[in-house]
Amino acid sequence: MRKLIRIVAGATVLVSATAMAVGPALADPVNGSGSPVKPKETDVVSVGADTSEYLLDQLAFDYNKSHKTGPRLYSWDALNPKTGLTDNISTKSGCAAIPRPNGASAGLTAFYTNAKTKDKKDFCIDYVRSARGRSSSDPAKGPGGALFVALAKDAITYATNAGGNAPANLTTAQLNAIYTCTDTTWNQVGGKGTATIQAFLPQTGSGLRTSFLKEIGVATPGACVNSSVQQNEGTDPQFKKNPNSLVPYSVAKYIAQRYHSAKCGSKPTSKQDRFGCDEHGSFVLNDINGTKPTTGTGSKTVINAKFTANFINPIYDVVRWANTKDNIPAYLDGFFGSAKRHGWLCSNATAKADLVKYGFLPTPFCGTGS
Repeated sequence: MRKLIRIVAGATVLVSATAMAVGPALADPVNGSGSPVKPKETDVVSVGADTSEYLLDQLAFDYNKSHKTGPRLYSWDALNPKTGLTDNISTKSGCAAIPRPNGASAGLTAFYTNAKTKDKKDFCIDYVRSARGRSSSDPAKGPGGALFVALAKDAITYATNAGGNAPANLTTAQLNAIYTCTDTTWNQVGGKGTATIQAFLPQTGSGLRTSFLKEIGVATPGACVNSSVQQNEGTDPQFKKNPNSLVPYSVAKYIAQRYHSAKCGSKPTSKQDRFGCDEHGSFVLNDINGTKPTTGTGSKTVINAKFTANFINPIYDVVRWANTKDNIPAYLDGFFGSAKRHGWLCSNATAKADLVKYGFLPTPFCGTGS
């Protein structure tokens, strides 16, 4: 479990002092042997989304293990994997320290500064993990702009504690009513009793938050909504034994946590995911509009491709637009290009297996920029 911090009126507040186990599941830049490294100026480095951080940790590990020459692929987690806190990081050799970006939007903000290494030859951030698509605040697809390159498909649903007061299904309209504070008690949306709904959202830098609010048609959450939790962590103390909590959750990350990860503090087996641990707590995923977010059982659980379409959520690697055939910078095409262009993430068998192990669905649009 992570320690979480919140920024309240300019002050940093520690809200959970649960110890974080130091072990093989920790990430941040590691080489093909799993040892921490400092990325070189010419390496390819990312920051950004919590949702896909462990997937990119695994992809980077496998790429670096199989490639002995050329730039390495590295990924900085959304929070410090040892402490679970925000901190300052120097993404590469020759780069000034910056606050660690926690989430896609925070990562993109750092990316758009176009900071370079001390010798001005390389960018300090080469791409950003994003759990949201392009927004009006992002630079256009074109010269001087950004390209959102599809990697895989996720889904977002709402999670609640097993046996709580929430119904097992909500409609888009009901979720809108909850997050605008129009409906504030469970009996108003088909739940049990008149207890007050405790609706949560991830921090404002979260791409998952942005996508979820867009999907339920909410521009600005109501005053009853609590935006104080790190996303995709059912073990947050605010959720424990809370029958009234409700929060959006990445279906892929839930699948990885519950069915493919070791207990937090334990060493993963050879059949479990190398990065991340089981943080789903007692959360269960619920249906939206009468459709189930997953299909299958146990380790065979996958995202339901027939889940309500608006809640199927592509994940992206965001790069700088380039005047190339696929608009991906030439030095990144071997990583993020389509299978047709032999991009490693979209064409390699190990990379495809990693997507599934970490709960995501492959997409035929992998490597396509928008």
